[in-house]
Amino acid sequence: MVKALQAIVVPRLRERGFKGSFPHLRRPSTERIDLLTFQFDKWGGGFVIEIAKCPPEGVTTHWGERIPPNKVRAWDVHPVERLRLQPRPGSSTSDWFRYDNHNNFEDLYEGTARDILPFLEKAEKWWGGEQGNPERFDRL
Repeated sequence: MVKALQAIVVPRLRERGFKGSFPHLRRPSTERIDLLTFQFDKWGGGFVIEIAKCPPEGVTTHWGERIPPNKVRAWDVHPVERLRLQPRPGSSTSDWFRYDNHNNFEDLYEGTARDILPFLEKAEKWWGGEQGNPERFDRL
């Protein structure tokens, strides 16, 4: 799955200005840093994408740790200030992008990676200020 994400999704993120190494990517600008992290199910077979944004100077965690702009990850931003992209609403890992039950076994990893691409536009809207209700961003 990681190879498929690196071959299909990460190049699209690079085209959009993202830097960093998988699974943590960031896009710095003068106004903010857009953050994206792939979070895998510890039992395997699925993942979500956490997105966040922070000031261009990085973040200071609620316990006082300073995280510089070149090290900040979506996970470093307070949970209420980030968004989870996933195909279905819910808090269970069954609501995540699943590659252990994709419809076409021969296209298992590539198909799952392609399923993510429409969510990149939703992430762009969120980073751009259309935060609103996160529920409207978690599915197509």
